[in-house]
Amino acid sequence: MKIDLDEVTKRTVSVKQYIDSLEQTFRKNFLTRKQTYQLKHETMNQLRIFADKYVIVAFSAEWCKDCTANIPVLALISEAIGIDVRIFGGLKKDLLNPERKWRIPPSPPEAKTFNVEKIPLILLFDKEGNEIGRIIETPREPTLEEELLKIVLTRHS
Repeated sequence: MKIDLDEVTKRTVSVKQYIDSLEQTFRKNFLTRKQTYQLKHETMNQLRIFADKYVIVAFSAEWCKDCTANIPVLALISEAIGIDVRIFGGLKKDLLNPERKWRIPPSPPEAKTFNVEKIPLILLFDKEGNEIGRIIETPREPTLEEELLKIVLTRHS
């Protein structure tokens, strides 16, 4: 899938803005994870080489355990290597309509565009807006940064 990154940037917030905007209780959980997680330095050194070539876009909700585990790690990755991480937040399940997974609004309409089934959905795009990889809920590699590096290296091999 190819996207207009300028449009996505207008419709999202940075990962820092997202965490800062959360209600106190949820923000505390996200910040605790961010403060206690240790990035793998060797992996980050390798990922840093590619940071200016990619943008990460993620779908998140404050109530989601997997989002609480992974979105703060994206914030750390962004801070460590300067990769742009954009968040579509506020996803809400549509309990009244079994035909739809997400209630739009308040969930962003892009949840439908990107066929979001589970969150967090973490998408990696090149600067031209081409999707080059996605991580659904949790990474398959031992860490999120290792999964991102594997996606990038597959692209560059």
